[in-house]
Amino acid sequence: MTVNTAPAEASPETPPEVRSRRDVIQAMSGLMLGMFVSILASTIVSNALPRIIADLNGSQSVYTWVVTTELLAMTATVPLWGKLADLYSRKFLIQASLGLFVIGSLIAGFSPNVEVLIASRVVQGLGAGGMTALATIVMAAMIPPRELGRYSGIFGAVFGVGTVAGPLIGGLLVDTSWLGWRWCFFIGVPFSLAAIYLLQRTLHLPLVRKENVKIDYLGAALIVGGVSTLLVWSTLAGNKFDWWSGWTAALVLTGVVLLALAVWVESRAADPIVPLSIFRNRTVSLATVASALVGVAMFGGTVFLSQYFQIGLGKTPTQAGLLSLPLIFGLLVSSTVAGQLITRYGRWKAFLVAGSAIMVGGMLLLSTITAQTTVFVVSVHMVVLGIGVGLLMQNLVLAAQNDVPAKDLGATTSTLTFFRSLGGAIGVSALGAVLANKVTSLMTEKFGPLATSSGGDSVPDLSALPAPVKAIVSEIYATATAEIFLVGAPFAVLALLAVLFIKEKPLKTQSGDERLAAEMAATH
Repeated sequence: MTVNTAPAEASPETPPEVRSRRDVIQAMSGLMLGMFVSILASTIVSNALPRIIADLNGSQSVYTWVVTTELLAMTATVPLWGKLADLYSRKFLIQASLGLFVIGSLIAGFSPNVEVLIASRVVQGLGAGGMTALATIVMAAMIPPRELGRYSGIFGAVFGVGTVAGPLIGGLLVDTSWLGWRWCFFIGVPFSLAAIYLLQRTLHLPLVRKENVKIDYLGAALIVGGVSTLLVWSTLAGNKFDWWSGWTAALVLTGVVLLALAVWVESRAADPIVPLSIFRNRTVSLATVASALVGVAMFGGTVFLSQYFQIGLGKTPTQAGLLSLPLIFGLLVSSTVAGQLITRYGRWKAFLVAGSAIMVGGMLLLSTITAQTTVFVVSVHMVVLGIGVGLLMQNLVLAAQNDVPAKDLGATTSTLTFFRSLGGAIGVSALGAVLANKVTSLMTEKFGPLATSSGGDSVPDLSALPAPVKAIVSEIYATATAEIFLVGAPFAVLALLAVLFIKEKPLKTQSGDERLAAEMAATH
């Protein structure tokens, strides 16, 4: 497909418009709103799922798929959205992704059965994937790296708040009788429409003329197929079949073969979806590894802490959501403050190193929790983890964006976003299997083989248990959750090692559009 642009689009001879801070903030309002609702969609259903599945007469087998299908579509399509951003109008693409999200949300809210709900979650995931990838790409196009820290810190905070606040909002909606679980999907519609309107009014990006550019659809299909296969495996392994089984061998082999073919196709494509040349850049390669490892800490922490609060400490879903606020607070403050300091002083590596080290500390602190640990102590540990993740998440993207040619900004940004989501998805599945195995072994140790054989993989209802049994079950889940963080700590250490080898380079003072115009002028 050849890209033909309109005569009004910018050419190398037409420099991008220099934007005032007011223009940037106005455009950012729409981006942040869209980013928040897309991230919220991934997490808001977690506390509502039992009610949703019961009302739609669904089985336990579809329970996981309501979350997984959205995550699959979002993660697998991020590289494709990033490539499209290098070819077509970024403003149109980001509005189109929000439009897809609105359609998916409306279908989900009116779903008469679980089949329609799962299909709607795929559409939501496509929109969320576009929003997640394109928001950071648009920021890099508008704002020079030297100024980007101020705004990327805010974006990192929005990402974290959307991730952690989702279960809280979902719990509140389900517990409110005159709203119900369907509003977990409807709630994002007005905000998405408002974001589309704001972007139409405030986002003004020049379109750069690109001739004879084609999209590598074969490479895109192989990437989506390979990643989806591995995500399906990591989601179902340890639940529907054993980690070491024929299904595991078949799915992993299929995924690896598809991705190997994708690498082969991409290495020969004139315009690959993911230019392999970006991995020759040490900063990009190391930031990609660190982003995947941060994903494990970010997603793993929020998922398993919510369960710890409900089963280990006996809290309600709404209370569990409120108890997640310290993690949000730590992430929000560290991300915002670090962004401001990076903009002021132009130095960024110290924040990456500090964030990695603090994240290791947070994981180790949380590995000490028990059923007797006070809420205050757990909150302090969560603040530490939040500070570490907040210092790392968006600043890894900033470091990579600063070190690549402007023509590769879209592919580089979407690649880092993709690996962060992939790391989170696979990490949560793997850590979830560790938790399940630990719970099973402790249940067998305390109550004998009959307890686990009769209970299956079901999560216990504490309210139905006698007080002595409830205390033992709470301790079992607290112990298993602590082990999750102990197992996750080495991943945080690996992220620290990756960050240590990233070389700090001065932040550029031109925006992505200005750099691209200069690069194109130099080639003419």
